[in-house]
Amino acid sequence: MNIAFDISQLPEVASQLLNLYPEERFFAFFGPMGVGKTTLIKALCEQLGVVDNVCSPTFAIVNQYSDASQNSVYHFDFYRLKNISEAYDIGYEEYFYSGCYCFTEWTEKIEEILPDHYLRITLSEQGGCQRILSVTVIDCV
Repeated sequence: MNIAFDISQLPEVASQLLNLYPEERFFAFFGPMGVGKTTLIKALCEQLGVVDNVCSPTFAIVNQYSDASQNSVYHFDFYRLKNISEAYDIGYEEYFYSGCYCFTEWTEKIEEILPDHYLRITLSEQGGCQRILSVTVIDCV
């Protein structure tokens, strides 16, 4: 599925994603720097009722937020990962298989340890504020 949108439409896009895929909990984001991965994750968190300050966990690797029902929401940024062993060191399995929402940025750095089932969300720039969002359900089971 592809969605073309303007940055101002992010709340609607986030709501649409959550409504189209209500059972999905793992959202793997792909796209170049500056395309809006973190901004879309902020919009998703707003739709989930997260009241915490949502920001990219560039140095921490993972941020934990709480949604409206006090469930955990995990936000990962693997940009600064030097090697896959760093993902093992943070105990990625505990997060990835928790049943909680997980949003990952720079996912290409950890593709070999992704769950067998997840949403692959690729963002690309179409010019100016226009973006293209491509969503694929990955199911390797």
